[in-house]
Amino acid sequence: MKKYDIKTTDKETLKKWFYLMTLGRALDEKAPAYLLQSLGWSYHAPYAGHDGIQLAIGQVFKKGEDFLFPYYRDMLTVLSAGMTPEEIILNGISKATDLTGAGRHMSNHFAKTEWNIENISSATGTHDLHAAGVGRAMVYYKHKGVAITSHGESATSEGFVYEAINGASTERLPVIFVIQDNGYGISVPKEDQTANRKVADNFSGFKNLKIIHCNGKDVFDSMNAMTEAKEYALNRTPVIVQANCVRIGSHSNSDKHTLYRDENELNYVKAADPLYKFRRMLLRYKRFTEEELKEIEDKAKKDLSAANRKALAAPDPDPATVTDFVLPEPYIPTKYTDGIHDENGEKETLVTAINKTLKAEFRHNPDTFIWGQDIANKEKGGVFNISKGMQQEFGDARVFNAPIAEDYIVGTANGMCRFDPKIHVVIEGAEFADYFWPAVEQYVECTHEYWRSYGRFTPNITLRLASGGYIGGGLYHSQTIEGALTTLPGARIVYPSFADDAAGLLRTSMRSKGFTLFLEPKALYNAVEASAVVPDDFEVPFGKARIRRAGDDMSIITYGNTTHLCLNVAERLQKEHNRNVEVIDLRSLIPLDKETIFESVKKTSKVLIVHEDKVFSGFGAEIASMIGAELFQYLDAPIQRVGSIFTPVGFNPILEKAILPNEEKIYKAAKELLEY
Repeated sequence: MKKYDIKTTDKETLKKWFYLMTLGRALDEKAPAYLLQSLGWSYHAPYAGHDGIQLAIGQVFKKGEDFLFPYYRDMLTVLSAGMTPEEIILNGISKATDLTGAGRHMSNHFAKTEWNIENISSATGTHDLHAAGVGRAMVYYKHKGVAITSHGESATSEGFVYEAINGASTERLPVIFVIQDNGYGISVPKEDQTANRKVADNFSGFKNLKIIHCNGKDVFDSMNAMTEAKEYALNRTPVIVQANCVRIGSHSNSDKHTLYRDENELNYVKAADPLYKFRRMLLRYKRFTEEELKEIEDKAKKDLSAANRKALAAPDPDPATVTDFVLPEPYIPTKYTDGIHDENGEKETLVTAINKTLKAEFRHNPDTFIWGQDIANKEKGGVFNISKGMQQEFGDARVFNAPIAEDYIVGTANGMCRFDPKIHVVIEGAEFADYFWPAVEQYVECTHEYWRSYGRFTPNITLRLASGGYIGGGLYHSQTIEGALTTLPGARIVYPSFADDAAGLLRTSMRSKGFTLFLEPKALYNAVEASAVVPDDFEVPFGKARIRRAGDDMSIITYGNTTHLCLNVAERLQKEHNRNVEVIDLRSLIPLDKETIFESVKKTSKVLIVHEDKVFSGFGAEIASMIGAELFQYLDAPIQRVGSIFTPVGFNPILEKAILPNEEKIYKAAKELLEY
């Protein structure tokens, strides 16, 4: 392995490094001036004191082979990797030509996705999971390269950082985790974050993991550490590089470090400035003269000035574009476009329909993968046997178990999709929807990606969750969570009630670009009433409701488990009161089929919204508001809603019955509304 030192490193390389470090520092120091001039850059986290390790990360990064996940302090890292000062300024002042997100993402977030310098969020450390996902793809596709992810030492306190390092070690993924340790998490000192003085030592017991310590203030020690780390990673040994740095300035321009750092410490960190140390070494070892260094410094100053002029002249974002890239265009079904098919034949259960569709789509697209907890162990296919037989047919490289770490399940799916847009990942985000909450942070990441990157990246993921009650499962086995998740733009959300719709929506989801939440009413998995004839090639478009029962006296709008309860109620009302009730099965919550809903309401003038989720803040509240605001003149009665009461779901069947909607509750509400 090549070793770098001041004596033997060639002069051209030293010149390049000094230029990059000088240019980077000039840019780092200029960034706050943009805010003072009301030009932007309202968030800036200076990197001064991290110069050695950041230069080294960028130098070992190889465009076209490696993936780089820089954090918000990694300005010199991306400059060293090849981004121009103009590109960095465009992000800082949020211009329309900003490569990170056309002004949508926060300043000091650097990306160039065509080079695999990845767009990451402000939640520091979350991108470790994405790097692990990329590493998994590199292994599967036999790609020579590494994923480099970088952040401060305080981020290691986050559980998802542990999950990423644990997963990368278990799977032996080519990932380098760089910890830039400057001793502080904003104002919180390191001793309040971790018991070990060197946070990398927290992971010293991990098998298949290499830990390298270096002086992140020193260019040569950092270069040697990163070069060694890359060799290990290329041989499928994940690496932690612990780089000892100093933070010369405040955490950011919204922080005042003199409030918690004394004068002795501030004098020490200034004296430890890596740029000044490197400059002195170049002179002391007579590698450059003072005149040569000044010439390089003058060039950096001129280049920064030119970049500044160009960036300031760039256009600002157009407010008319704010709704662009919320969701990518989905796959448009070419068959069964009305969602109707021949219903003569043998019926399948919902479980069978989903299982058969997964297998069919895995045959259709060889770049499809599935993982989750407990989904692929010998003959078992998860708690409900949804994935039964898949590993046997498609192998353990495409169908495999994940750790009990919901963030890791979702985050690595996001990361794997970054490797190639042809990849589609199906995940069981948790064994039950109730257990999904630890992964909501990564769910948010997935919903943001397409919009945040201005359409440059979207994770192609179908996230499946077994949802709802009526099984006597109690807390953590009976909740349905769509009411919370429909508030987040950037995901399609579907909730089928019948086997054919489950198959059709799953096929459409797995052929679509973008992120889809696929909620499955587990109480109906093997229910006779949810069984249906399912054509082998059945497709259902997003955003298209299905009228399960036509009528003109009242509209019941529903989905999931309660669809069947509503159909039974409608039949009872017909039989007992000769009232003809229309039942609309939404199937798709986002996008929502307003047209079918509105046509029905205009016809019946009475609306009952029924869902399993809580009435208070449930999804039905949005439907009621929409109808009330846009169709008030057509209503002959107040809109009514039936759902769960505002409590968790109890375990005892007596409690569950009191909490969840049932036929009697729906019948009572429907009858009263018809009589209004």
